[in-house]
Amino acid sequence: MAALCTIHYLPAKINTQIQLPSITTQKFHLRRSISIQFNRRIWYNFCCKNNEGHNQTGFSMLESNPPWESEDVWSTIGFYFFSLHIPMSFGGLSVVAHLLHQSDLEPQIKAIAILVIETVELFCALLLLQFTAKHKPVNFFQLGKMQRERNWMFTAVLGFISLVLAMFFTALIADKFDGIKGMSDQTVKEILLSGSVASTACTLVYCVIAPLLEEIVYRRFLLTSLAPSMEWYKAVMLSSVIFSAAHLSGENFIQLVVVGMVLGCSYCWTGDLRSSIFLHSMYNALTLLLTVFA
Repeated sequence: MAALCTIHYLPAKINTQIQLPSITTQKFHLRRSISIQFNRRIWYNFCCKNNEGHNQTGFSMLESNPPWESEDVWSTIGFYFFSLHIPMSFGGLSVVAHLLHQSDLEPQIKAIAILVIETVELFCALLLLQFTAKHKPVNFFQLGKMQRERNWMFTAVLGFISLVLAMFFTALIADKFDGIKGMSDQTVKEILLSGSVASTACTLVYCVIAPLLEEIVYRRFLLTSLAPSMEWYKAVMLSSVIFSAAHLSGENFIQLVVVGMVLGCSYCWTGDLRSSIFLHSMYNALTLLLTVFA
C-alpha cells in the first residue's frame, strides 16, 4: 500500500512504469492453481471419500459400530482363550497321542492332527463370535463399500514388503541384545520334510487356517471392538500384544508384536479383512520357506 501511495503523489512529468503480470504468467499461475486443486481432489477422493459420498477422514477405515460392546471385549476374548485356543492349540496333540496310545506322534500323523485341530478351532471360534456379536449375522470379511477406495491387494503387498524389512531389523536387534532365536521351528521343519501329505497339511494350517482364524479373532473382532474407545494406533498396539501373547512364545514375542502391528495397520487402512488375511498368509508362507532352507 505504501508503494501505491508514493506513485500516486509523484509529479505528472515523471514517467512512472508499473509492470503488470503478463498474460502468460497469469495463465501459468492459473494452471498451477488448477493442478494443485486437482491433485488435492484426487488425494481426497482416494483417502477420505467413499462411493456413497460420505466422508471418512483419517487413516483408519474401521467401522464405528464394533461387533462387541466395550465392556464385553475382555471377557469374551478371555473365554475364547481358555475354552478354545489354549486347550485345542496346546493340548490337542496330547489328546490325539493318548487316543492313539503313542508317546510321540509320527510327523505325518502330527501334521494331519494339527490340521484337524486347527480346523475345528476355526469353526468353533466362528460359532462363538457369531453368538457373542451384537449384530447378527456377522459379516466376517467386509465392513461396507468404503473399502473400494483403497486397494486391499496392493495394501497387502506393500505391507508384506514392510513386514519383511521390519522383521529383518527386528531379528538383528533381538539377536544382538536379547539373544532371541529365529522363528524357525525344528518340529515344523521335520513335518515339512517328512512327505507330501505332511507338507500339504502343514501348508494348509500355516497359509489358510491360521490366517483366517487369527485375523477374524484379533483384527476383525478384537481390534475393531477396541478402536472406538481409543485412538486407532493404540488399538493396533494393544491387539498386537494380545496377538503375540496368544502364541505363548516368549522368544518370539517382539517379532510377533511387530507382525501384529503391520497386520493391524493393513486392516485399519483398507477396512477390508482380506488385506490382512492375504498379508498374513504370505508372511507364513515365507516363514515356511525359510524354515525348510534354514
